[in-house]
Amino acid sequence: MTTNTVSLRRARPADAAGLSAVFDAAWREAYQGIIPGVALERFLARRGPETWRGMIDGRGLVVVAFGEQVAGYAAYGRARDRSLRADGEITELYITPEFQGLGLGTRLFRAVRNDLIDRGLTRIGVWALADNPRACRFYASLGGVAGPEAVEQLSGIGLPKIGYLFA
Repeated sequence: MTTNTVSLRRARPADAAGLSAVFDAAWREAYQGIIPGVALERFLARRGPETWRGMIDGRGLVVVAFGEQVAGYAAYGRARDRSLRADGEITELYITPEFQGLGLGTRLFRAVRNDLIDRGLTRIGVWALADNPRACRFYASLGGVAGPEAVEQLSGIGLPKIGYLFA
């Protein structure tokens, strides 16, 4: 009998292919129809395993693993954009579609938020595309308050986004 456990841990170089697969699957599921097809494909092509290997030692990067499979991840650190009006920022939080709806995103969000708070970054923000109602509902359900609005440029396409703030 095999028992799979869910764990949260820092990303390791061996996770690069799994991170790339989560990113690809989650973006295709979340943004197909929101981001034009060619722009989406170009962006996805730039985030393969080699790119992830270079990112693992940069900003905070935590994976949620189901057994040995990377089921999702979150990238976070100091806020990059002053318009977000936050100290800390969760720059990416994605769960692969087959693991969505199981509470893994909530668990991952809370762990990352606690880590940011432990680092003294108590006002935390995250951006969500305005045309992604699932993400907007997710952050609002966790207590995020809709705040600043901006436009994300992706492959020459302007995409409206909303900042969610957590105090």
